[in-house]
Amino acid sequence: MPRFGVRRFCGAMLAVMIGAADPAGATETDPFRSVMWDDMRALVLGDAPFRFDDRVKVTAPASAEDALNVPVAVDATALGAVERIAVFADMNPIPRILDYRPIAARPTIALRLKLQQATAIRAAALTPDGVWHVGGVFVDAAGGGCTSPALAHGDPTWERHLGEVQARAWPAVQASAEGQSKSTRLRLRVRHPMDTGLAPGIPAFFIETLVVRDGDGRELARIDSHEPVSENPVFTVEVTPPADGRALLVTGRDNNGTEIRASVPLAWRQSSLETSTR
Repeated sequence: MPRFGVRRFCGAMLAVMIGAADPAGATETDPFRSVMWDDMRALVLGDAPFRFDDRVKVTAPASAEDALNVPVAVDATALGAVERIAVFADMNPIPRILDYRPIAARPTIALRLKLQQATAIRAAALTPDGVWHVGGVFVDAAGGGCTSPALAHGDPTWERHLGEVQARAWPAVQASAEGQSKSTRLRLRVRHPMDTGLAPGIPAFFIETLVVRDGDGRELARIDSHEPVSENPVFTVEVTPPADGRALLVTGRDNNGTEIRASVPLAWRQSSLETSTR
């Protein structure tokens, strides 16, 4: 075989071998061309295969009016089955925001977070085949969200309300398949300063875990949150409790061991507002 032909053949074989070893397209170009992407991949995804995927929808304002409270919504339902959703911000000093496990829930979550500067905000959804599907949005921000002290520290009574939960649950708009339990939209707010540890003289103090269970204690969804989640965090998820379920249980704790606990009625009425103190 001519030398030129051998080179072409070897090159083609190498390309086939790389493609076979990395079917998830890990060599795809970052759509945001972020200088931090390689670091973010190693931090959040490790060595797992991934692909940039428009089916993972991340929505947020183009410009953050309040760097302490940036609304973000993630929707990965177009992927079908999803085991985990990791949300992170490339340019934040603490990039990890949360890890969501929709055990018996739709792969969607809405929250508010803190931004230190303009950055790509990403969501990576892990499918059962072990591939991460990465979507994102770029948000411009004046900055300072992660290094500002929580407003709670200006209120001398804030510790009395620490861990209080306010929540509502109501039937989701999406219709369920015949014979299946209907999904329920749950929106919950927890009183907590969510200190990042980056403000002078204030150590990190944040909610680590929130778990949503049905009345029998079966786990429906789990949120493992990090410091950049906004003060008094608000989360919206869609879970699927049993058809005869009457309440959802919310439990959790922060990094100081403060316990969080609330019961949320499923038969929502205008007066239904569940409040629980630690």
